[in-house]
Amino acid sequence: MKAPPEPIPGDTLVRTLSLDGSIAVRAIIASGLVGYAASRHGAAPTAAAALGRTLMGTLLMAAEAGPDETLQVQLRGDGPLGSVTVIASSDATVRGFVGNPAAHPPCHDGKLDVGAAVGKGILAVVRHHPSWREPYSGIVPLESGEVAEDLVRYLLESEQKASAMALGVFVGSDGSVDAAGGFLVQALPGARDESLAVLESNVRSLPSPTEMIRAGIDVDAMLDRLLDGLGARERHRIAPCFHCRCDRDRVIRAVALLGREEIDDLGRRAERIEVRCEFCAERYEIEADEVARQMPSA
Repeated sequence: MKAPPEPIPGDTLVRTLSLDGSIAVRAIIASGLVGYAASRHGAAPTAAAALGRTLMGTLLMAAEAGPDETLQVQLRGDGPLGSVTVIASSDATVRGFVGNPAAHPPCHDGKLDVGAAVGKGILAVVRHHPSWREPYSGIVPLESGEVAEDLVRYLLESEQKASAMALGVFVGSDGSVDAAGGFLVQALPGARDESLAVLESNVRSLPSPTEMIRAGIDVDAMLDRLLDGLGARERHRIAPCFHCRCDRDRVIRAVALLGREEIDDLGRRAERIEVRCEFCAERYEIEADEVARQMPSA
């Protein structure tokens, strides 16, 4: 497995609880991570926004997971983007891709139209841990294709967690990601109506995540605004990082699963086989005989 790359300076995920412990709050700034992912996939602005929102939303949801637990989120829409697939772990590593990174429908009211790119369909979530007998999975219809609303619907209907989430990616005129961030708040058992009313007011009064980031507001200031009047417990922070687990050995083993007949056919057509990882767009050139050595003897 490849060693994880270094997190990009400025990218931070922070989580905490309200002072009475009844509200969980997480916020993220991941402008560097989202920009890196968009660049690796050669994503057009709208595709970059859809991928970035899903990367950050999955990271926010995975932040409560236990060690070695993974969370996979997949948006399967009928729009030009195709599917969006992201896998994150509680250690804040994440990887993901979109079906069509060139998707870039016309803007709507001057904004990137992620909903049109995603289209109608379903949101599928899978939680997995090596010790579990089987993974936990849930499926809900896409609420809007804008990602945050879809994840909130999933959390309520499949995990019975009342939540609010905002996610944003600002793409500059040169096509690069200038700002990316968001937050997730969840009411925990025992939350009082008065506390929830304060939280709801705080959420409504916030500018969009990208507006805050571009104005110089950091993750801690976001949390301060979200928990204004509610107090906060100790904050826990981690640096999110785009990290794909592919490597040459994994690729060779995966290609070997195609079967001897197909491998022999590939070997006759070319001495080298080029394989591209879906999650990180890394390209591998492998020799046909490398794959053949992984095949069981006849």
